[in-house]
Amino acid sequence: MTNFVPTPTVPAPDIVRCAYMELVVTDLAKSREFYVDVLGLHVTEEDENSIYLRALEEFIHHNLVLRKGPAAAVAALAYRVKSPAEVDAAEAYYQELGCRTERRKGGFTKGIGDSVRVEDPLGFPYEFFYETEHVERLTQRYDLYNAGELVRLDHFNQVTPDVPRGRAYLEDLGFRVSEDIKDSDGVTYAAWMHRKQTVHDTALTGGDGPRMHHVAFATHEKHNIIQICDKMGALRISDRIERGPGRHGVSNAFYLYILDPDGHRIEIYTQDYYTGDPDNPVITWDVHDNQRRDWWGNPVVPSWYTEASPVLDLDGNPQPIVMREDKSEMAVTVGADGFSYTRQPGEEVGFKLGSQL
Repeated sequence: MTNFVPTPTVPAPDIVRCAYMELVVTDLAKSREFYVDVLGLHVTEEDENSIYLRALEEFIHHNLVLRKGPAAAVAALAYRVKSPAEVDAAEAYYQELGCRTERRKGGFTKGIGDSVRVEDPLGFPYEFFYETEHVERLTQRYDLYNAGELVRLDHFNQVTPDVPRGRAYLEDLGFRVSEDIKDSDGVTYAAWMHRKQTVHDTALTGGDGPRMHHVAFATHEKHNIIQICDKMGALRISDRIERGPGRHGVSNAFYLYILDPDGHRIEIYTQDYYTGDPDNPVITWDVHDNQRRDWWGNPVVPSWYTEASPVLDLDGNPQPIVMREDKSEMAVTVGADGFSYTRQPGEEVGFKLGSQL
């Protein structure tokens, strides 16, 4: 039986949205080339140890911090809260849960003020902040706009062994589920959860964890994503394209997954849908539906299910990995171990040849 996280008696912090991720990278120059020269993120400031980046439409100091370190990992998944008082609320909430917390009035990174970091019940390094330095919003700087422009941070995706446990914990924290993947036995393989009025601010993917599956940036249109593919091909780094471009079934978004020089997975994402109504329905997908992960039924490469980035505790050490006990999505939908369908049961079944997940 799932060992659910208890619900605190104090109110949950009022979270606005996912705001930034802090990545540890091993070669700052190579990472700068990838994120700035290839993807076109904008440098807010940088020094010999860190680079602070933001997307075109952002006015807070950064959406991504690249920090030089000995091993690639994720140091923080940061959320902005609605007011300074909500930072207090976050600290009290996690202290009641018995989680380790650390508060810094001057912030953990440049450009961010009073904030609290926690080692949450799933083992992830969450940060909550309100105070931030405002910078120039580049929305109308069309002289800077490039053909593959990244316009905003969209979401995180977290790998955790027990998705129902994580889902209940995040629902207590104020997140709402937009979509999920299940099977007829009741096993949950993934869940998409939001605070802002899109499909997700974070998602839970079932697997050995805690690990970070990916961080996603949005573009205005799908042609921006195609331009990124063309650019990576021209630069002879198409081997860093892991999956896509394609159309998701879950979220309906057009997507591309690429790998940075350290293997951190980045999704480029566009055209999901509004979820802001209080009665927005949850969409549940059958794990065997071949169109859940790719609307066109294209294969999911095995690395997409098996590879992910380690996450750090508040001392900067990698969190230990807990193995998933429930069935894995890859195992139940590939080859002799499982099956996938395109047409509904009872209709003629269409198959695609090849090693398909």
